[in-house]
Amino acid sequence: MKKASIIVLSVSLLAVCCGGPKGKRATVQDRMFPVVSVPAAYTEEADQIAYAAAHYWDGFLAEGGPTDSSHLLGVPKAEVEQALSDYISLLWLQPLPVAQQNVAGLFKAVSAVQEKDPSGQFYTQFAQTAAYYFYDPNSPMRDEDLWLPFVAGLAESRLTRDDMRTAYRYEASMCALCPRGSVAPDISAQRPDGSRFTLHSIKAPLTLLFFTNPGCNACKEIIDQINMNLAELVNEGVLAVANIYIDEDYAAWRAYVGNYPREWYTGFDYAGRVRGEHIYDVRAIPSVYLLDAEKRIILKDAPFERVLQTLSLQGLI
Repeated sequence: MKKASIIVLSVSLLAVCCGGPKGKRATVQDRMFPVVSVPAAYTEEADQIAYAAAHYWDGFLAEGGPTDSSHLLGVPKAEVEQALSDYISLLWLQPLPVAQQNVAGLFKAVSAVQEKDPSGQFYTQFAQTAAYYFYDPNSPMRDEDLWLPFVAGLAESRLTRDDMRTAYRYEASMCALCPRGSVAPDISAQRPDGSRFTLHSIKAPLTLLFFTNPGCNACKEIIDQINMNLAELVNEGVLAVANIYIDEDYAAWRAYVGNYPREWYTGFDYAGRVRGEHIYDVRAIPSVYLLDAEKRIILKDAPFERVLQTLSLQGLI
């Protein structure tokens, strides 16, 4: 999968959308994955992005198209994956409520294809691919807030197999936890020396809430990235790192804790609230949240590259 950065996508996508010979719109036959042509009347970038996101899938899932969905199943999977990847990057340029409305519209369009061809498998196959890109812990494009309207649709749609509804409803309830813009639930943590601190007691313009495990290779990669790219922000007090252990092998954690930078707020969830009360849905370790000064969630369980992109857009790195 080729992944576009937020900044590059904003420029390149709009160049494609507004370009082309005399604004001619590409068809499914011209190009298998979605192409949208933004009308010349949309001159402001925000309006161009809004139009492109709202009409992104029109050339692929348009109402009134063929009643047989076999042409959609014949599209190379890599092209659908690339389209989803670019679509999510485009949604990141929008306010969350608007982006969620667009995802709800995508689910409606996918459902309409299945309604026209009840014997087809497009609904199931597209949902499986979308689930990976929006929700899988290994996806570099994952975003639970954007997956929520799609999985909520899956949970209630009559097109969904009955045996999948309970799982989808649970998944939707977990995605609804800690939405972007809400205040992150407080966590009480104990340091190796026995002293304690809370997430909300940390005073910094930005806080990186970092759920880690000792000896976790993926955690170490992020630690190295923080040290390489964000150490100056940490030293200047612009960014605090709350490094929280939420599992129960305290001996292993204490033996490993010296590997974490001393400037970080490092501790373990001694009350067990994160796991026991499910105040966060930590599906995999590592998990990273970016919080503002009031501990409102800017990014939720985000790929670390997106954290870097966000800080870059704010002119901090």
